Amino acid sequence: MSLENKNLRVLVVGCGNMGKSHAKAYHNLQGFEICGLVSTGNSKHVLNDELGGGYPLFSDFEHALTATKPDAVCISTYPDTHEQYAIKALESGCHVFIEKPLADSVEGAVRVAEAAKRSGKKLVVGYILRYHPSWERFIEISRKMGNPLIMRMNLNQQSHGPKWTVHRNLMKSLSPIVDCAVHYIDVMCQMTRSKPIQVNAIGARLTDDIPDWNYNYGQLQIRFENGSVGWYEAGWGPMMSETAFFIKDVIGPKGSVSIVAKEAGGAGKSDEIDAHTKTESLKVHYADLNENDEFTKPNEWIDLRDEPDHQELCNREQRFFLKAIHEDLDLTAPTEDAINSLRIAFACDESVKTGQTVLL
Repeated sequence: MSLENKNLRVLVVGCGNMGKSHAKAYHNLQGFEICGLVSTGNSKHVLNDELGGGYPLFSDFEHALTATKPDAVCISTYPDTHEQYAIKALESGCHVFIEKPLADSVEGAVRVAEAAKRSGKKLVVGYILRYHPSWERFIEISRKMGNPLIMRMNLNQQSHGPKWTVHRNLMKSLSPIVDCAVHYIDVMCQMTRSKPIQVNAIGARLTDDIPDWNYNYGQLQIRFENGSVGWYEAGWGPMMSETAFFIKDVIGPKGSVSIVAKEAGGAGKSDEIDAHTKTESLKVHYADLNENDEFTKPNEWIDLRDEPDHQELCNREQRFFLKAIHEDLDLTAPTEDAINSLRIAFACDESVKTGQTVLL
């Protein structure tokens, strides 16, 4: 029986924030069937209870892969396991949905992409903003502002409790500007449709709770071939300020467009995962002047309050995953984009550590 006529049996590996959301999508959407939940800790039990119980639970990925023989594997573990798990799944004949970043090195990401090509299986990377209609609109309007563009974005998170535990664990393998910036670097590349040519970045280590080589605050600048420039800032930890933690702003010769998220950008929201993708409204400003150098067009407000929440975005990612498999979509371009954004992010990481400009 072909996959078109049966549920896609998915092994969910990693049951934390993103793994939980993807598992809920598989649990509720037609066309999917969870065949097992995998985590090294208690999160699989918590998730299984939330889903009503009854799913097979595993602590070891390879054992779970052998025991369940899934059609697909969803990988939402820490980045230092992504390459190993993805290649093993692909070589076992499984399609793979994997959270960003694709791997914890550019070379590893290339190896995963090559394994997908060899296997003939689908590889979808979880760039959630690509499935958000409001972010698509933000990118579309930004392109109408001319070139060069000035792109200013950040996402600082005043994390504490379980969120700080997750961030500390992430920083055992990657910095915030690698793990988090890949989303926004991808957005900048879509906005400019130009080749990035150099990066500069700085960072600071504000806690002893992370490895000596890492830092929990980073700021990067990207210069593009067409003269556009991008700035991104990411900081994690209980010491982070919530003043101006949510900036999404693009300026061009013809005007500017900004995400104005009054609720998602409010106090106490910086470490809420639902707030990270919210737009709520776009403010569009036009630079047109009359003979007296006064503006000829009023600012335009585009209300986006009727937008998908975080869970619905994960649902959309998984619907696309199923569509890619059933319709045999060519995923070469999005995979190359995922590798490219990771390459840029690691160049920024190199700039932080060396204090030097990195040419791309």
